[in-house]
Amino acid sequence: MGRPSRRVRTLLMTLGVLAVLAMAFVMFAGFWTDWLWYRSVKYSSVFSTTLWTKIGLFAVFGLLMAASVGLNIWLAHRLRPPLSAMSLEQQSLDRYRMGIAPYKKWVLLGITALVGLIAGASASSQWRTWLTWINGVPFGQKDPQFGMDVAFYAFDLPWYRFLLGFGFAAAVLSLIASVLTHYLYGGLRVTSPGARATAAATGHLSVLLGIFVALKAVAYWLDRYGLAVKSSDFKAAGNWTGLRYVDANAYLPAKTILFCIAVICAVLFFATLWRRTWQLPVIGFGLMVLSAILIGGLYPAIVQKFQVQPNEQAKEAPYIKKNIDATREAYGIDAAKSENYGGRGDPKRKAQQREQAATAASYRLVDSNIVSPAFQQLQQERKYYQFPATLDVDRYTGPDGKPQDTVIGLRELNIKGIPKRNWINDHFTYTHGFGAIAAKGTNTITDEDQGTVGAPDFIESGLPTEGQLGTYEQRVYYGEKTEQYSIVGGPQKELDYEKNGEVTTSYKGKSGVDLSGAFNRAAYAVALSEPQILYSGAIGDGSRILYNRTPKERVEAVAPWLTIDGDAYPAVVDGRIKWVVDAYTTTNGYPYASRTTLGDTTADSLTDSQRAVVAQQNQVNYIRNSVKATVDAYDGTVDLYQWDTQDPVLKTWMKAFPDTVKPKGEIGPDLLAHLRYPQDMFKVQRELLTRYHVTDPDQFYTGSDAWQVPNDPTQKDGSAVPPYYLSLKMPGEQEQKFSLTTTFTPSGRPNLGAFMAVDADANSKDYGSIRLLRVTSTVQGPSQVQSELNSVPEVATFVRDLRGTDSEIDYGNLLTVPLDGGFLYVEPVYARGGAANYPLLKKVAVSYGGKPVFKDSLDEALNAVFGVDGEEPPATPQPPAEPGDDTTPQPPATGSAALKQAIADAQKAYEAGQEALKKNDWTAYGKAQAELQAALDRAAAAQSQAAPGAPSRKPGG
Repeated sequence: MGRPSRRVRTLLMTLGVLAVLAMAFVMFAGFWTDWLWYRSVKYSSVFSTTLWTKIGLFAVFGLLMAASVGLNIWLAHRLRPPLSAMSLEQQSLDRYRMGIAPYKKWVLLGITALVGLIAGASASSQWRTWLTWINGVPFGQKDPQFGMDVAFYAFDLPWYRFLLGFGFAAAVLSLIASVLTHYLYGGLRVTSPGARATAAATGHLSVLLGIFVALKAVAYWLDRYGLAVKSSDFKAAGNWTGLRYVDANAYLPAKTILFCIAVICAVLFFATLWRRTWQLPVIGFGLMVLSAILIGGLYPAIVQKFQVQPNEQAKEAPYIKKNIDATREAYGIDAAKSENYGGRGDPKRKAQQREQAATAASYRLVDSNIVSPAFQQLQQERKYYQFPATLDVDRYTGPDGKPQDTVIGLRELNIKGIPKRNWINDHFTYTHGFGAIAAKGTNTITDEDQGTVGAPDFIESGLPTEGQLGTYEQRVYYGEKTEQYSIVGGPQKELDYEKNGEVTTSYKGKSGVDLSGAFNRAAYAVALSEPQILYSGAIGDGSRILYNRTPKERVEAVAPWLTIDGDAYPAVVDGRIKWVVDAYTTTNGYPYASRTTLGDTTADSLTDSQRAVVAQQNQVNYIRNSVKATVDAYDGTVDLYQWDTQDPVLKTWMKAFPDTVKPKGEIGPDLLAHLRYPQDMFKVQRELLTRYHVTDPDQFYTGSDAWQVPNDPTQKDGSAVPPYYLSLKMPGEQEQKFSLTTTFTPSGRPNLGAFMAVDADANSKDYGSIRLLRVTSTVQGPSQVQSELNSVPEVATFVRDLRGTDSEIDYGNLLTVPLDGGFLYVEPVYARGGAANYPLLKKVAVSYGGKPVFKDSLDEALNAVFGVDGEEPPATPQPPAEPGDDTTPQPPATGSAALKQAIADAQKAYEAGQEALKKNDWTAYGKAQAELQAALDRAAAAQSQAAPGAPSRKPGG
């Protein structure tokens, strides 16, 4: 075809250069946009510290690996014999030597560059290990076996292990490269006559083997300390961390002996430089391998079989005690106050119990896990808005000046509900949600003049919202559901609201990255794979791009060393909506403390992808809620506040990233009022307390008092019951405290084993204090209470009637409240269906002392369960009225007349209810059902009077 013309060659070169530049720009765009984002949130130091640490580790360890392998290849080539033996083997190798000869330097550079890149990339991923090692702060606590500070295991030992692993890799790769080079150039022979290795090759390889064995000696020495953080399966304790009897009395001395043997063996390899023989080092290496099998494997097995197993409980008791103490300290449960609690109230104190029940708790009948559809239908206002599936529980000051439990959710943007989907609408017009909607947690609407009976009683509602929350910035640009990017502040206006209806607005916040410049637009067009960003006329002066918009995503980005709680919650603070994000410092290097997997431990019946803990697969054995973070819903500002001022892990990270975490004293009083004890921390602690509430090692070994977290009785998937926020009074307390509560059942049993509550009010002096009520008598557990409630005749009637109207029943949170030596269970019951296809509170189920009741309201249910008459008094005998006397007030009828009247009233109420069903009038239907129940009750009473001694028939039975 001939040589291409100069013009073609120039064109091809130009295209090649442009292709390389395009690829380089694509790679650079991700880096540049990350830098712009960190700078926009004012955490550029986090980006730069992390970046330079990764670059430094990459460079140092990449060069070390390249130098190690390259030096040994060069040395093996330098030590090659001057003449190769005349043999078929060497003749075959000559072809390879001749082929490589012109490119030896390039081959050497290529090999060293490859291994250097791989090693550098691996080392750069250890930036957290390096930063914690170089900035480590002592814990001030020593492990019981070696007397080393906990910081040695948490910060130092991981770095030493990385260095050891790197050393092994460098030694092995250098050895392999050296062997191949020596073989290629005749220093090693397989089939050629004469010696199998030259003296130079023997000395070179002996040194490399000596380095390898010396590193193995270091590994044996570090393994001694590694026993304190080693996980194993211990049938008496499940997942176990730390030394057991066989570790302390067999593995520990075995590791010390193997260390000594490895040192001797390494010396023998180094001595080959002078002795020029492999005999002694090979014997030493064989001895080390044999010792590893006998001393490191067989001997511990013998000790376990013949010393431990015959008397395991006594042998393991001291080590179990160490594990118990370390685990309780590492998870912050060592200060939990445990006390015995009967669990059965005195049946002779019904009147006093009813009086105490009125103030024992703020019974949260509005279940935040169920009422989201009610928020959605009553307060969505527009299809392109949405609420989370599970709302949040907080406290706000009521009209009486006292804090009240409140259910709250933000009206966030739902991009799927936009009427006309296109790029402009998705990213320029519909950019934010609007307003916080809040309802009382303790009651719902009861007066039909104020709204639908059973619907949430809103204290903040409307669009824009109005109510008890006062004046605040209502626009929600950052939220849990806001995952797409938006471009704001430029020529294209955004949809907004005022009192008079829809208006347009332009973002006034300082959040986001400026898109005015062509370079930034090009970078984001590449990073987001959206070319329209580069040329769209909707972007101009003042345009800013908002992304990374979920609260957890933002906090994790600015503090990648934190583990983020699964539930960020909104709070109206100082005229702004702030997302509050709980964050944890963790480690898996706390000696003797048993490990747990966060994703498994924090899962319950409410966990979903939105509420899952970040880094949920992390295995940890130390956790502290060390940071409270906030994210402004309008401008995305992220603030990190030091919460646990004693946590050494947080202090370490604050040294590594100075000025990123603000002092605890900068938390304002308005924000402090909304901080609470985090759910994921509580769930981790309750899981550990199923076993580690026991402090006696013998009792711990037998597992006779082990607990379990019960399954959620309102769900059928077998998932754990979630903890509930609730203001209540624990035994001995005079005032309600905002608390996080849960129940336990004995392992394998359904009855109640214990009740746990933690003071969740950040303003309380007892914040974080855990109380455990150990139930000492046989008391019904949650599943048993739910089962008995379902068997109440009124429930069967209620469910049958609902199904007849194509409606469904939703059981709310089964709240457990300690009361006068017993436990009061309260459960709201919702109906969903008909014209109002969202849950409405219709009934309240209450149980105390094994007596379940099912009534229309909480007061009625409490009156019924304690036998206190809060309804109409029983009818008293009255003379019959004169026939035809319609003007004289009719006294209550008795006997057969009363029975006939009650039956007539019941029939009338039933017909009224059926008529209401045809019209889908739920208010009238509820009223008719109440009248029907009252008539049936009167009929039963009249029947018992008409036939003294005859068994009464329960309504619905």
